Amino acid sequence: MGVKPSSRGCFGWFIVAVILALIVGAIVYTVKKKSEKSEGPAPIPGPPGAPDKKYADALKIATQFFDIQKSGNLVDNKISWRGDSALRDGSQAKLDLSKGMYDAGDHMKFGLPMAFTATVLSWAILEYGDQMNVVNQLEPAKDSLKWITDYLINAHPEANVLYIQVGDPDTDHGCWDRPEDMTEKRPLTQVNTSFPGTDVAAETAAAMASASLVFKSDSTYSSTLLRHAKELFTFADKYRGLYSESIPEVATYYNSTGYGDELLWAASWLYHATGDKSYLQYVTGQNGKLFAQWGSPTWFSWDNKLAGAQVLLSRLTFLGNKDTSNSGLQMYTKTAEAVMCGLIPDSPTATKSRTDGGLIWVSQWNALQHPVASAFLAALYSDYMLSSGTAKISCNGDSYKPSDLRKFAKSQADYVLGNNPMKMSYLVGYGDKYPQYVHHRGASIPTDATTRCKDGWKWLESKEPNPNEATGALVGGPFLNETFISNDRNNSMQAEPSTYNSALIVGLLSGLVTTSSVVQSFT
Repeated sequence: MGVKPSSRGCFGWFIVAVILALIVGAIVYTVKKKSEKSEGPAPIPGPPGAPDKKYADALKIATQFFDIQKSGNLVDNKISWRGDSALRDGSQAKLDLSKGMYDAGDHMKFGLPMAFTATVLSWAILEYGDQMNVVNQLEPAKDSLKWITDYLINAHPEANVLYIQVGDPDTDHGCWDRPEDMTEKRPLTQVNTSFPGTDVAAETAAAMASASLVFKSDSTYSSTLLRHAKELFTFADKYRGLYSESIPEVATYYNSTGYGDELLWAASWLYHATGDKSYLQYVTGQNGKLFAQWGSPTWFSWDNKLAGAQVLLSRLTFLGNKDTSNSGLQMYTKTAEAVMCGLIPDSPTATKSRTDGGLIWVSQWNALQHPVASAFLAALYSDYMLSSGTAKISCNGDSYKPSDLRKFAKSQADYVLGNNPMKMSYLVGYGDKYPQYVHHRGASIPTDATTRCKDGWKWLESKEPNPNEATGALVGGPFLNETFISNDRNNSMQAEPSTYNSALIVGLLSGLVTTSSVVQSFT
């Protein structure tokens, strides 16, 4: 009778192999970590390099949407299906409010998101103007910015008065017509000492202060912007209140959830524009403790500027103010770092607010605002690290390089441009497949159509694609399950673009189009 072979010897060798594998793994991990710790910072970039064609092409397209949104007398009009409109805006108050930009697919001029558009566009130009210039987009971006700031200057006729809306949203949204043909009344809404609007006044101050840096070569215009910025900040700070509480009817469309973020954001920009340390003390002292939510990452958007202020102020730590005794400034930088750690996908503190395809996803309405805004901040922070020779950030003990942040920023941009489950670009005009039924009045109505307020609804309901392309529009984007209803123009949740989306995507693409050092100081 045969002897049954023993399995003990084999099992023993298996245990030995496992132990050896664990030892080797531990050695490799330790060596890797030591290598990471000894690894110096990446080389500091020089002048702009060769542009990346994908992002360059996308940037050239994205900047065009600002021309589509312009109101007023369109000098050197580049959009064949657009013409002069709203030429009498502001006339009842003896003001010229004809310029500015329409908010989205409608004909409203909403002050809070329009000012945010200007602030973000200014920031993009200040950080990445040299990169924009490589692909001939710096001057178009500055022209679009000035179209807004000209309007904002006129909307601030007195120190404590700011016109924050042109048009009645209920009346406006009861029509579907071209801006060139609209005949409905366009009332004005203002904030003042009796009906304060700290949030919208401070955001407008931020827009003016940041733009004063963009246009510093024109000393007269720059000084005018800075004077308005200072007056508006004083007004916002002295007469505190939410504009959507002072004027409840504005809450339906752009309800503000707080004003502390705008005060810090505006003061941060005023410090950059003036060098006046009282503004730095404002954000790092009691107001910082009250409003900054140090240590708690937030999402950057038209409504919440905290993450933007944190990244903007971290610039001082990276590139300017090395005074570690300023604990408030250090807290902004630490919170900005926490924001970055939440964005890097494999970070221990990575946010779970993502689609399966890797897109940051926070809201089903205008879903692309948050991922594009987050990617813009990540690109900035990465470049601050590179330009200051900072090798890494630490996320709960794990180290990440500037390249990890840039990789995240690119992933969000690439998703927008077509690397997504729908295999379509959400930037109109880019790629072979993009939205054809954009929720946009002017784009949906033929230029030779005669429409008044009510009889244009047939164009909203038409089953045909838009006759005019809203080139450069960044639409709302996908649902959480990464689907997009592409043939429904009335799907405003997904198919409506906005000017502030455009500012954010222009900022992101400008940061990715090539690489260069960011300037040490905006002044």
